[in-house]
Amino acid sequence: MTADTDGTGTGDMDTTVTEAARSPARDLRILVEDFLYAEAALLDEWRLDEWLTLFAEQCRYVVPSTDLPDGDPNHDVVLIDDDHELLEARVERLKSRFAYREYPWSRTRRLITNVRVAQNGADLLASANFAVHRFRQGSATYVGHYEYVLARSGEGFRIRSRLAVLDNESLDEHGAVSIIL
Repeated sequence: MTADTDGTGTGDMDTTVTEAARSPARDLRILVEDFLYAEAALLDEWRLDEWLTLFAEQCRYVVPSTDLPDGDPNHDVVLIDDDHELLEARVERLKSRFAYREYPWSRTRRLITNVRVAQNGADLLASANFAVHRFRQGSATYVGHYEYVLARSGEGFRIRSRLAVLDNESLDEHGAVSIIL
């Protein structure tokens, strides 16, 4: 470490740490974190139409069953396997009075942690842990991890793929996945 030349008590080692903290990978992770936090807020606030705009036209949203978290939706039974058209239908149904499990809407609170980002050609691969707390006629907590494929779009991102893998061993009586995980 070098002598303190600016009166702050820092030396070369601190400068190296500061420069590493400002790396492009860290900046990209922060942008992805902000995107995931914004997505969570849209869902918690039931701004489903706005949430839907986060998805690319060619997208896939999958929630595997709790007993087969590594299941392939092309061969195994899954809880949710939606393309953009099915996502639109899901949003319309959840907003209607005919979605009796969600009328009135559940109150939810999502916590997103441990965000990781990797480059995959033009796309980004992002993963994050989640806890979704649902309150309606009791409460339920869903814990698991997300895996995203994100495409850059202007200043932000669009979701090409969103996989929500539950750690829960089962869904209790109030644990319906009528909400969007």
